[in-house]
Amino acid sequence: MTRPLQPPPRKNPLKRAVAPTSPPPARSRAALGLTAAAAEGRFMLQSCADCATLQYPPRDACCRCLSVDLVWQDVPPTGELLAETTIRTSTNVYFRERAPWRTGSVRLDAGPVVICHLHGDVTPRSRVRLLNRLDRSGQGVILAVPQERTPNMEDDPQMRAMTSDPNLRRVLIADGRNPNAPALAEALASAGAATIFVGEAETWLPNPNRARLAALPKVDLLPLDVTDTGSVAELAGEIGGKVDILINNARYVRPGGVMARGDTAFATDEMQVNYLGLMRLAQAFGPAMCSRTADGNNSAVAWVNILSALALMNAADYGCFGASNAAALSLSQSLRAEFRPSGLRLTNVFVGQTEDEWHQQLPPPKVRPAAIARSVVAGLRDGLEDVYCGDVARDMIARYRAGPKILEREMMEKGA
Repeated sequence: MTRPLQPPPRKNPLKRAVAPTSPPPARSRAALGLTAAAAEGRFMLQSCADCATLQYPPRDACCRCLSVDLVWQDVPPTGELLAETTIRTSTNVYFRERAPWRTGSVRLDAGPVVICHLHGDVTPRSRVRLLNRLDRSGQGVILAVPQERTPNMEDDPQMRAMTSDPNLRRVLIADGRNPNAPALAEALASAGAATIFVGEAETWLPNPNRARLAALPKVDLLPLDVTDTGSVAELAGEIGGKVDILINNARYVRPGGVMARGDTAFATDEMQVNYLGLMRLAQAFGPAMCSRTADGNNSAVAWVNILSALALMNAADYGCFGASNAAALSLSQSLRAEFRPSGLRLTNVFVGQTEDEWHQQLPPPKVRPAAIARSVVAGLRDGLEDVYCGDVARDMIARYRAGPKILEREMMEKGA
């Protein structure tokens, strides 16, 4: 059985920090479909449209009929372990530092035999459940875990290397004034976070969340204004070397499209918070987090952006707000590429209209703070890159995949 993680000892500042390393990143274009599925936590394989044969490993032509019409589809993630081996040394630095490392072959109930990493609690010839996860190079890999949950299974070294579990890690929540901040702090505390730093802008003004946040034993309220470069840099200088997970929940939202507004004042504020705020945080905290991704049990692992689902497709009634989130999404994609060599994961949580005063005129369903908090923690525990929170966000991504131009027309009619 997996041993539970213990709080790490205080770090000796005189010792050299372990340099981040990555597993082999090379993949074929066909295999990137596995990575795309892993980014959302889906277990998918290619299926031949002509003969329905499931393919593994990913390929460009069917292994049975040579058809090139291969479609990715969800597959039942269960099977039986056939054989296993333990790697005790490797030519790859990443695996050599983490040896011993279990791998094995599993026959899926759906047919193919797959090569995968093995959780420490998997026993010989047992039934297993397969997880498609992103490794620290950002590529999809398959991990076999026991079919039934075992005690402390999230603490297995191989599983923890492929996730961003908050347990024993220090988290920074950027905006303590956002209505979702208390729910995020409570969910992270329940998930085992060691310390939860919460940024608070304009500390001289009343904050309706302050009492609830201050009542949590693991929370430390600190001054942070994402629109002020000096404020962000000052906090990064104080705690930048301690942050393992950063959650950017800062948001400025006002309804209205381009012509509905008389000037650019609100749009400027939206860009200052939603786009430039993300850039300031990344410039101040990103380098230190990237340097600490190999720092033991409480290494830096993830950056989380909470974005509006309008980043995927705009709607005229919140047009300028949606544009600022689309800019933040584009910046997130750039950051993901910059974080990748270090293994720091960037997760975008897309949220539909929220339960607040600025979305009061919109009909339900609306997303409550507790739902956002659950989605963030679940995304971290599963090591995901894209999380869709709420019915509206999930419906939008499904419609977007079916036809972006159709969704654009639907959003236009909805806003008319």
